[in-house]
Amino acid sequence: MNRNPAHDTREHLLATGEQLCLQRGFTGMGLSELLRTAEVPKGSFYHYFRSKEAFGVVMLERYYAGYNQRLQQHFCQGSGSYREKLLGWYQEGLTWFCQHSSLISCLTVKLSAEVCDLSEDMRGALDKGAAQIISQLANALEKGQAEKSLVIEGDTLSLAQTIYALWLGASLQAKISRSAVPLESALIYVNRLIAEPVC
Repeated sequence: MNRNPAHDTREHLLATGEQLCLQRGFTGMGLSELLRTAEVPKGSFYHYFRSKEAFGVVMLERYYAGYNQRLQQHFCQGSGSYREKLLGWYQEGLTWFCQHSSLISCLTVKLSAEVCDLSEDMRGALDKGAAQIISQLANALEKGQAEKSLVIEGDTLSLAQTIYALWLGASLQAKISRSAVPLESALIYVNRLIAEPVC
């Protein structure tokens, strides 16, 4: 087994930082708290990251890489039409929310309003990550059209952007209200936006 201690330490810092950010936000996560929680000395942190902001950028890039990989796997595996897979992805998010005491485990929801005016580099990482997700959604919509499992108005990219923004907003409202109702309403609307063909 090939273990790379340097990679393991860096990955451990990023994973620990993500969990702390989900709890406290980026500015609320002190560097000393991160190092204490991860049990990593300060010098090791600066070996991997030149600053807390640089750490935040890499953390977001890691988060979106994982998110996009899970989304890609979701669309590539299993049976069912692309319409069913699109709705299934959001149903999984709703189910997770209901099962985990109304917690939103999404760095986009947690950090977007907080860091966009504080760090241009982190804003760019958020924007790039969102664009990657939207691209995957648009691709799934195109495939759904090709297999005739869904009918949409307008172009797939615009609709993908709308669906992403709708779910992001619903996730934020669900976090505020600690209620699944905004996510349930958003899923109903997504269901209408990607209508089944009328035979």
